[in-house]
Amino acid sequence: MKTFIFLPPVSKPTGGITVLRQIADILHQAGREVFLVAREKGGWRPEGLADSAPVIEWSEMQLTNEDVWLVPEGWANALAPGMEARATTLSYVQNWAYLFSSLPEGVNWHDLPVEFLAVSDPVSYYIKETTCKDAPVLRPGIDRSIFFPSDKKKSDTITVAYMPRKNKALAAQIRAITNHCGGPDQIRWRPLEGLDTYGVADALRSSHVFLMTGFPEGCPLPPLEAMACGCLPVGFSGFGGWDYMRQVQAEPRFTPWWPLREVDWPGNGFWCADGDVMDAAKCIDEAVDMIREGDLYLDAILAAGQDTANAYSTDEQRKNVLAMWESF
Repeated sequence: MKTFIFLPPVSKPTGGITVLRQIADILHQAGREVFLVAREKGGWRPEGLADSAPVIEWSEMQLTNEDVWLVPEGWANALAPGMEARATTLSYVQNWAYLFSSLPEGVNWHDLPVEFLAVSDPVSYYIKETTCKDAPVLRPGIDRSIFFPSDKKKSDTITVAYMPRKNKALAAQIRAITNHCGGPDQIRWRPLEGLDTYGVADALRSSHVFLMTGFPEGCPLPPLEAMACGCLPVGFSGFGGWDYMRQVQAEPRFTPWWPLREVDWPGNGFWCADGDVMDAAKCIDEAVDMIREGDLYLDAILAAGQDTANAYSTDEQRKNVLAMWESF
């Protein structure tokens, strides 16, 4: 059995494409035949990685009915070669918001011989509810050799890290509310932009709080990376974040109405409904007060964050990928 993974034509790697490359490399390093398939010659290619899966051109791909053809959601037309070859054709849904976005007019998932993989439990639930199809969960992983906590954070001015490109207007609104209510000098805001992976990890290690403003999301990695680096996370879930997000508050202002899976950790952050800027600002205030007061509960929350991050390590990802392909 060979595995072919569609590599969408992009100019630079995204989180979702990085996960595809990770899956390919895990299979390759385990001795399985696996290829990343590039649609266009001008797009981004993974280069300079040790023992990485080979990249082939679209015209070089030769699928058979014994092979696996994996395509990320949002590229429905790219599923065609797998269906034509009667291969095991998989749509890997990393963001639930794009599940229906690329289906041709008049086509629905009921008509297609395609199976699903989901990046998280909430995404699997969404797929089941909207297509009536099961979707086994294949979670991403973060590198714990890069994302780890510092011995102790400086506690003079509380630093809140955030990603400006994620719903920029809402992030600005949350900052404005927090600065207006608490004073502009009470918090130092640290935008995470223009940094490589190591730079992001260093910035998170020297920050106290991480504000998540992204949605929709399938299984957002930035809050996991923040937890791994010892930050107290607050903000939006993107829906998919509830795979691992659990409320710190005894009486939270927002509670998910969809089912949550059992996890091995207690509350790990202050989470609010997507787009609720007022609650997000309140969550920042609560997190900052907890840090300033040296609340004894803080250590338990940060420990829960470490447990959460450990459950999403690249080692766990490797185990899950190999087990999934054994089932194929």
